[in-house]
Amino acid sequence: MLNRLRLLTPGPTPMPEEVRLAMARDMIHHRKPAFKEIMARVQEGLRVLFGTQQPVLSLSCSGSGAMAAAVSNLFSPGERVIVAEAGKFGERWVEIAEHRGLQVTRMSFEWGTAVDPARVAEELAAGKAKGGYAGLLVQVSETSTGVLHPLRELAKLTRDTDTLLLADGISAVGVSPCPLDEWGMDCLVTGSQKGLMLPPGLAFAALSEKAWRKAENVTPGCYYFDLKEERAACDKQQTRFTSAVGLMVGLDVALELLLTPGLAALYRKQWALTRMARVGIAAMGLPLYAAEHYTWGLTALAMPKGVDSSKVLAAAAKEHNVIMAGGQGHMKNYMVRVGHMGYVDFGDLAAGLFALASALQAQGVRMAAPDYLEQALAAYTKGLTEEPPLP
Repeated sequence: MLNRLRLLTPGPTPMPEEVRLAMARDMIHHRKPAFKEIMARVQEGLRVLFGTQQPVLSLSCSGSGAMAAAVSNLFSPGERVIVAEAGKFGERWVEIAEHRGLQVTRMSFEWGTAVDPARVAEELAAGKAKGGYAGLLVQVSETSTGVLHPLRELAKLTRDTDTLLLADGISAVGVSPCPLDEWGMDCLVTGSQKGLMLPPGLAFAALSEKAWRKAENVTPGCYYFDLKEERAACDKQQTRFTSAVGLMVGLDVALELLLTPGLAALYRKQWALTRMARVGIAAMGLPLYAAEHYTWGLTALAMPKGVDSSKVLAAAAKEHNVIMAGGQGHMKNYMVRVGHMGYVDFGDLAAGLFALASALQAQGVRMAAPDYLEQALAAYTKGLTEEPPLP
């Protein structure tokens, strides 16, 4: 009998039935009252999720589009920025900034580790002699490695300065706390296909008051991504151009599902799943890729010596219909990333851990603890009752 498909990747993620059914309704027009009503509700929910009083702009693109829009609207060619990176998506900030014509100081940290705020502080201080830095670009959660960067500490470095902190929250928003206003970030972006439980195709960006003031003096580098114009449309419960209407309808339902229990309940569930994954994988005797500062929405593990992760992933998919992700860049064949964000529960993750163990055993890897599933489920139960630590 064919097993039910379980999508345990770091995006796209599974969709609730309520979201899928909402998106199957008859099409509505994006300039008529019905859509404006949806936009008004969506805007209210996004502000809660982003932790901001500022508008959250909805863009019809991928999360990378929102990253590009942020750089294009907040910096002019020739300005100097720091990109603090420790993974594939940190490298994307570099590529976007250089494409905009910015002078990029690249601060690279070892994959599997977090950005060091002390080193960033030193670079910011050293840069003052050259006129300072206009921006600091970083991930909240580095999806390629499963690392959670210390955004609260980084934001303290820029909060009372002219430097803007741009944060890629694509695998963090809706998964772990990252409130824009409270922490003092200046731009937070995400995509629809991860914590928000939607298909790919929408991205979201929120800017601080400081960032909006800066944007007033920047000519956007792209006609389509003009955030000042998008804000004017958002104030009228519209998007500037034709929106991905079906996705916005789904977002309306997804936000209700996410926010009705409250953010505390949402984060506690994600924390419990993270503890379940990490304890279960460690009990198998497998090395967790991010020993500290680990993200809540996915767990990355390095392969034992001589084991090709592509064969493990193929076996898990073929034998158990569990889809997980491999590594990126130089870790392509040496890592497995188990996603547990969005519409994933403990049963899905238990199936994923079993599929992972089975596929590894087929490659000759012995499980250190045969009761790895029992240990994982015990960690999940404990995680539901404890107060999650602030990232």
